[in-house]
Amino acid sequence: MTAYHLNTVAGSNRLITDKMAFLGKEYSCVKQENVEAFFKFIGVPEDKLAAYCDFAPSGKLVKDGDSYTFTSQYPSGPKVVTFQSGVEFEDSIGIEKVPIKSTYVVDGNTVTQTIKSTKGTTIFKREFSGDDMVLTMTNNDWDGVAKRYYKA
Repeated sequence: MTAYHLNTVAGSNRLITDKMAFLGKEYSCVKQENVEAFFKFIGVPEDKLAAYCDFAPSGKLVKDGDSYTFTSQYPSGPKVVTFQSGVEFEDSIGIEKVPIKSTYVVDGNTVTQTIKSTKGTTIFKREFSGDDMVLTMTNNDWDGVAKRYYKA
């Protein structure tokens, strides 16, 4: 359910949607750009590359007090990550469950995940706007940008 509030600006009334309206919505991937190059760079094995590129992930973020839970759906089943904004924690990523250090920062309609691993620092930036979400993937040692586009 989207929360609304009335905002008065210079004498005019405008209806503004809650900045956290994306919480609790399930987002599914509808298209992507340059993900194969990104996955190659971060070391996805050639024999698993097609599975990574062809898979259309989905995800949902919910908030409970000071904690958030991000649930992603993968062919191997759901992955559930509970975190506090700005607090680094031990995690794993990918089919091979590569160990990483991960930090999520929730700032308005943007959720940025910073991953530190043997492949450098990787940023997964999720930007929400209504029923759309754009995931931008970058790495400090890679000059490319990969994107996945999602719809709720």
